[in-house]
Amino acid sequence: MSPQQFREIAWNGLWKQNTGLGQLLGLCPILAISTSTVNAVSLGLATILVMAMSNLAVSSLRNFIPYEIRIPVFILIIAALTTVVDLSFNAFFHDLYLVLGIFIPLIVTNCIVLARVEAFAAKNHPLTSTIDAAMMGLGLVWVLGLLGAMRELIGAGTLFAGIEMIIPGASAINVFGDDYPGFLVAILPPGAFFALGMLIAAFNAINARLAARARRQPPPAPKAPQAAEGQGGTEPVAAG
Repeated sequence: MSPQQFREIAWNGLWKQNTGLGQLLGLCPILAISTSTVNAVSLGLATILVMAMSNLAVSSLRNFIPYEIRIPVFILIIAALTTVVDLSFNAFFHDLYLVLGIFIPLIVTNCIVLARVEAFAAKNHPLTSTIDAAMMGLGLVWVLGLLGAMRELIGAGTLFAGIEMIIPGASAINVFGDDYPGFLVAILPPGAFFALGMLIAAFNAINARLAARARRQPPPAPKAPQAAEGQGGTEPVAAG
């Protein structure tokens, strides 16, 4: 894979085709689990694992899967790998597993995973497909992390609440102090819609500004023709 192709895949996953802000896929977990930064980022990382392994598996087996039954086979692969991630969270991060609850198994039904498997992994090289899944997942993670941080900060005045479930001995950052009364709406479902709406508005505004800047840039100047070798840079003079 060339560096140019890698940059294009990274740009598409992290920004241009961002699953949370651009394509608006997987809104159910985005809105439901983003009550805190730790919960949101943890679910995003679990999604990355499932996406990367699914893209790698499907891309490696794409020539052996009949076209007519590809969707059931894709879902079966995704379900098996989601089960692996689900059991791993239960074994190594049990407290966090209890908090995330049903949303880890529901990665099977996440449109993001199946969309990348069908649109990209089934047509491309395993390494390229794995990198595409990782970049799409990272694009989802930063949206989840920012959305969770906004809701947690406004709703409870803290950041990284529940970090002790991942790093024993760590504690949340109390940004506004113990006297902060909190803003309950930010943690409730309406707060998720308001916060996501603001992020989408900012995303569209930035894209509009980038597009306007690109239109204002002058086109590249045409290259000057080079003189032919052996003529000393001058054109032959026709005889009268």
